[in-house]
Amino acid sequence: MAWVESIQKAIEYMENHLLEDLAIDSIAKQANVSPFHFQRTFAVLTEMTVGDYIRRRRLTLAGEELLATDAKIIDLAYKYGYDTPEAFSKAFRRQHGVSPSEARKYKRKLQSYNRLIIQVTLKGAEPMKYSVVEKNAFQIVGIKREFACVAEEENVVGIPELWEEVNQNGTTDRLFQLNDGTVKGVLGVCGEVSDEQKQANVFDYWVATSYAGKVPEGMMSLEIPASKWAVFEVHGPMPAAMQQAWKRIFSEWFPSTGYEHAGTPEFELYTDEDPNSPDLYSEIWIPIK
Repeated sequence: MAWVESIQKAIEYMENHLLEDLAIDSIAKQANVSPFHFQRTFAVLTEMTVGDYIRRRRLTLAGEELLATDAKIIDLAYKYGYDTPEAFSKAFRRQHGVSPSEARKYKRKLQSYNRLIIQVTLKGAEPMKYSVVEKNAFQIVGIKREFACVAEEENVVGIPELWEEVNQNGTTDRLFQLNDGTVKGVLGVCGEVSDEQKQANVFDYWVATSYAGKVPEGMMSLEIPASKWAVFEVHGPMPAAMQQAWKRIFSEWFPSTGYEHAGTPEFELYTDEDPNSPDLYSEIWIPIK
């Protein structure tokens, strides 16, 4: 359960420093993982971004203080991290459904988000089918786009739009043809995050395939390092089956094993079957140590 404890330690750090300028690097350091992997794990487990959690908790505390004290709204705005009362009022209304002045005047009920505690249920009734394999380094070729780590909405919308684009323009058909069999299928890869990307809080997402030859025109290449991999079977239509599998991996599998994420690129593997089929077979590959 050390993995769960490390995530909870990062949450406690956020709670203890809610009124300060919280940097994702400092938060992730508490969990002893990279900022990218912490944000990804947090989003899978909680279905919200780190930024959303911090904002909701700050506005929850601000609402409690607003109703319990005579503190000026402008003072609360600055205390809870807003540059102007207008920005505070806008965020307050978005969460609570009323403005700060309305909440105080009419004693309205507010939307409260409690301190988060990660609870893991270890289930045996629904086994997860996986294997552990070791593989030498291999090259992938394809296309990549940059997405913001903190903008969950961008990921949820942008990555499916990218897949729709490459499916329509023939890129995925070309990738299936290029595949050399090292890993069979077309891959959705979360690439390694450079130092510059860490500062900008962004990451590369690839649609690619394993290919050992010269990089085809119009494509780029990335070397996937040698690793031990946990390979999970995913059965069912996209994207629901893949989303459910990721959640079970982080909430059930990692906490119940001695493995840790190795911190190198992970990927989803897709076949050329109908993505809406209830019998669709896919895989999730996670580097472990």
